[in-house]
Amino acid sequence: MAELLQFVIAGLKSGSIYALVALGFTIVYAATGAINFAQGEFYMLGGMLGVWFVSLGLPVPVAALCAVVSAAAAGALFELAAVRPIAGGDPLRIIIVTIGGSVVLRQLALHLFGPDELTLASFTPGPSIRLFGAAIERQTLWIWALTLVAVVGLVILYRRTAFGKAMRATSLRRDAARLVGIDARAMVTASFALAAGLGALAGLAVTPLTQTAFDVGAGIGVKGFSAAILGGLGNPIAAVGGGLVLGLLESLAAGYLDPIYKDAISLIVLLAVLFLRPQGLLGGSGKEKV
Repeated sequence: MAELLQFVIAGLKSGSIYALVALGFTIVYAATGAINFAQGEFYMLGGMLGVWFVSLGLPVPVAALCAVVSAAAAGALFELAAVRPIAGGDPLRIIIVTIGGSVVLRQLALHLFGPDELTLASFTPGPSIRLFGAAIERQTLWIWALTLVAVVGLVILYRRTAFGKAMRATSLRRDAARLVGIDARAMVTASFALAAGLGALAGLAVTPLTQTAFDVGAGIGVKGFSAAILGGLGNPIAAVGGGLVLGLLESLAAGYLDPIYKDAISLIVLLAVLFLRPQGLLGGSGKEKV
């Protein structure tokens, strides 16, 4: 039981990271109808910028806030410079642009921060916490807490604030949103900024455990996309569920089968869902009444 609990803890830790990245995919998809394949690079930027701000002498909390805000600003700039000029056309064009954007961001990070892996001190130093024979790293508690805060904050934003309701309206019916005076283009920019900020938060939270480098974004992008597809693309709550389920599947497969299967699980899940249930586990039937 202690061994199983340890695998579950590890799965929920990874799943929380995947959930934050999956939320970014979902938010942009709802706003544009396209997939932002640069989302993994904003995860990378969160960790890299966090390390850089700490190296400037800023306290970790201030550095973390600056990293997330900077990544969100980069996401907004990316939408303004690369996505907006082709908005309203074929979503495939946006997908191709985001793939190109991911390459550009990765190369910029290589030249700005170097090729070496970078690390960040744990937010709360100290030994792991023991629970029924399993160990929970203190940074894992931070990952869970930050994920919970992000999800609750997103729910409050969408349901309780005028700005969040405007974002939801734009994602549901952009033309109707324009008719009631909502600046749909500004809402799309805000969606990219929010998605980038969530990705950066995930990268920042996990860096004390795994280190970071300029090329970590591609792998986490695949897993975040798989989590979003698993839960149901376009549904934020489903994206969180998909991330947690994917993390648990990976951890249990690595523990009870072989660690070499861990990274293959996300691709297997992605292909299985696309073939068997394209709308995701928590998605609708895909039918629309006309």
